Amino acid sequence: MPKQDIFSMKFSRVYPLLVQKAVRKGRTREEVDALVTWQTGYTAGDIAAYLDSEEDYGSFFAAAPAPNPLRFLVKGSVCGVKVQEIDDPLLREIRILDKLVDDLARGKSPGKILPTK
Repeated sequence: MPKQDIFSMKFSRVYPLLVQKAVRKGRTREEVDALVTWQTGYTAGDIAAYLDSEEDYGSFFAAAPAPNPLRFLVKGSVCGVKVQEIDDPLLREIRILDKLVDDLARGKSPGKILPTK
């Protein structure tokens, strides 16, 4: 899928897929929300509002109210590509969340996934 396709997909379509990935592995939506909140500064209420909107996934990240400066410390690969080597800023934001959710689905708790310094 070309990167532009993921940018234009509706948030309300993509986000439930992230939650499903985590829930299938025994994790919760609240844990996924905690990862999103940490990365973007959105509240759980903000996320719920986006789920009821027509906003696209790219706009969700572009409008993040308080992006966490530590998000760039997230390392690892998603789909064979190292997150830290992605040049496109918006695509990197998307893949950072993918990596966080992947780690959550692998059984790591949010406290162990999120960089602290």
